[in-house]
Amino acid sequence: MDVAVFSTKSYDRQFLEPAAGPHALRFLEVRLTPATAVLARGAGAACAFVNDQVSAAVLAEFKSLGVRLVALRSAGFNNVDLAAAKRLGIAIARVPAYSPDAVAEHTLAMILALNRNIPRAWLRVREGNFSLEGLLGFNLHGRSVGIIGTGQIGAAVARIMLGFGCTVLAHDPMPDATLGVRYLGFEELLLASDIITLHCPLTPQTHHMIDAAAIARMKRGVMLINTSRGAIVDTPAVIAGLKSGAIGHLGLDVYEEEAGLFFEDMSDQVISDDVFARLLTFPNVLVTGHQAFLTVEALTAIAQTTIANISAFEATGRALHEVAPPGVA
Repeated sequence: MDVAVFSTKSYDRQFLEPAAGPHALRFLEVRLTPATAVLARGAGAACAFVNDQVSAAVLAEFKSLGVRLVALRSAGFNNVDLAAAKRLGIAIARVPAYSPDAVAEHTLAMILALNRNIPRAWLRVREGNFSLEGLLGFNLHGRSVGIIGTGQIGAAVARIMLGFGCTVLAHDPMPDATLGVRYLGFEELLLASDIITLHCPLTPQTHHMIDAAAIARMKRGVMLINTSRGAIVDTPAVIAGLKSGAIGHLGLDVYEEEAGLFFEDMSDQVISDDVFARLLTFPNVLVTGHQAFLTVEALTAIAQTTIANISAFEATGRALHEVAPPGVA
């Protein structure tokens, strides 16, 4: 099958090409938008990433071009208009799990880097400044870590933090009794946690879950980590929390308006997003550009599952991991 692969980077090509098998992959560097959807002409499938727009307009264009499958290189599908896909008869497939450990370990890296002020210490030492003033951290052992969402990634984070001797608290509508953690209601978890880390999908229920009201219930000086989806956090509310000291440390691998920033080299441009620019002014904030998934193991699994979805669809008319349209269990 001919496949148009949007938002291609060097690492996509590196892992997708060896897995492609009989499929002809056409790599496109541009993001998928209503204006670029036409580039899938002649393809039976399109392959999209997290910040591509799989909107009704894009899907309508795909329908006219004969594209029958959109294979996502991600677990999340909040960027897809599922109702439009169902109406137009276009299948949507995803990678439900690639490497939970990759994201969990990046979460830990952010916690340790923020707690022990690693970025600030690194910059100081490079300048010959070996002062320890302002670098005070705290032991993780004995601290309370609240995990919101204990799917595969959240469960991996729980196991890591238990290994550090933390008291692990969790909130999830479907508790996992095998984890050996204490499940609490959302507000109880906010009150009890020294560190809060987010690992839930973006849904109407979780959109801006961390808002001003939620921050007001947290321990003063809490550490907040988000490696899930940017819109789970109300960024202006978090900035207000940083300014007041309510939030002591903030680690973000995702950002609500990241589509115009992340995955691109913006070093020679002025960042016009004032909210994001304000975030970068805080010394106790660490932002990475949606890289938690970026490991050899994760990219190998993403490539293999993506190609398996395409192969199954070509052979049977159904992908291995199709996203059910609204109203279908």
